[in-house]
Amino acid sequence: MCPVIPSHLIGALSALALLVPASAYDASTAPAAPAPAPAPASGPARPRDFFADLPKGGDLHNHLSGAVTTEFLIELAAEDGLCITTDTTTAVPPPCGSGTRPAADAVTDAAFRRQVIQAWSMQDFPADGNGHDHFFATFDKFGEVPWRHPGRILAEVAGTAARQNQFYLETMITPASGAARALADRVGYDADLDAMHDKLLADGGLDAVVRQARADADTTDAEFRTAAHCDTPRPDAACSLPYRWISQVGRLGTPERVFTQLALGMRLAERDPRFVAVNLVQPEDGAVALRDYRLHMRMVNYLKTQYPKAHVTLHAGELVPGLVKPEDLTFHIRDAAQTGRAERIGHGVSVLHEDRWESLMRYMADRRIAVEVPFHSNAQILRVSGDAHPFATYRSHGVPVVLATDDPGVSRIEITDEYRWAAQTYGLGYRELKDLARASLEFSFLPGRSLWNRDLGSGYRPAGPCAEERQGGEHPGARCAALLAASPKAQVEWRQEAAFHRFEAAHPAASRPGSR
Repeated sequence: MCPVIPSHLIGALSALALLVPASAYDASTAPAAPAPAPAPASGPARPRDFFADLPKGGDLHNHLSGAVTTEFLIELAAEDGLCITTDTTTAVPPPCGSGTRPAADAVTDAAFRRQVIQAWSMQDFPADGNGHDHFFATFDKFGEVPWRHPGRILAEVAGTAARQNQFYLETMITPASGAARALADRVGYDADLDAMHDKLLADGGLDAVVRQARADADTTDAEFRTAAHCDTPRPDAACSLPYRWISQVGRLGTPERVFTQLALGMRLAERDPRFVAVNLVQPEDGAVALRDYRLHMRMVNYLKTQYPKAHVTLHAGELVPGLVKPEDLTFHIRDAAQTGRAERIGHGVSVLHEDRWESLMRYMADRRIAVEVPFHSNAQILRVSGDAHPFATYRSHGVPVVLATDDPGVSRIEITDEYRWAAQTYGLGYRELKDLARASLEFSFLPGRSLWNRDLGSGYRPAGPCAEERQGGEHPGARCAALLAASPKAQVEWRQEAAFHRFEAAHPAASRPGSR
């Protein structure tokens, strides 16, 4: 998903910086196409669940504002005294005049609450409805809410990820968007990208925006730690989850704004370890996004020469026939991988419509360009699932795949639902699910050496100083301990391996010889 950022909020956004045991689980008897999971219900604790207990790596494709639950957004809107329009169900600033209701009404009035939840998410959305338009419209409807409390939202999202047995989060925000927009509008566009970059750097203009983004991140971090009680004797689960920011860039903006936001995100990634990458967001089928697609890829390509340490992950191929003209299905993923130098591709659904798609898959496999797959989002927005989804084709061609949530708050799902979907739809067994979880850490942008070898064709085999160790063991040897101390990536991978040992002890059928 590529969230649409309401124009009236761009300046304000600068504030963001298990139910069957493993012994009963048989993928061969699973239903072909699971429906999206319902919203979690209150009540007694659920029995142990294989998929919820399963360690599930990290979430690498996650939009912060769309990741938090709609219920939490309503709670925040009520606290802030916001209003909700009665015609479009859009959150607006107070006072609540004619045609609006206090957001607090959605806390006490069950019917109004359901109306808001349906407008701000995919709850109860009909299968034959226009999921694409409804999904993207939700961001404009609740957009007044999340920018005010990025740290609290992050605490909720990170806490959910930790409780879902994940160990890392990369989430997308729009850093210092107001300052970046002002700089872009002042400088204007220059088709000579080198000259354009020089103009952004002149008189410290871009560096001032970088400082603003870092200050905003400081504020968000502090709010997060307070909300998650990190500095108290009883910290929340969120405090144990490492997270990093991906700077998202609205692809529907003017060329000067897109270039400026890209430059900001890549400069941040080289100057602040909390920021790791850039990504282009908003609907790929939008008129401006289609018109400027190749230009945007050239912009990323140029800026990568200026900021070689910055990572790139790009939404590409979030398209289907009928959504765009046939020509636009033939090159987006290839251009993102080759011109845009993407290290990961978000969605990649239209790959089989690309020119020479098999050679594209070979290119991606050879260069270890991973595909971020959010099944529920693809089904809701594009109506693509099951055999129509290229998930199995990517895997059969050796292209790395990671499961992700995209906008779980909007989709009304959690990462557990994505793993359940993968197992039930494609007949994956435990070992394959385990490798998907490992892949989501292997292909993260966390710095440092991995625990694993680089040839994934034969599975995940330990390599380096920890190769002879019991992965995830309590007492690694000196050489392995030194690697773990030096590598944030290896540290997170080690934590997950320890969790796999605990999982297998609780679900012994999962690790029996011959189990899939």
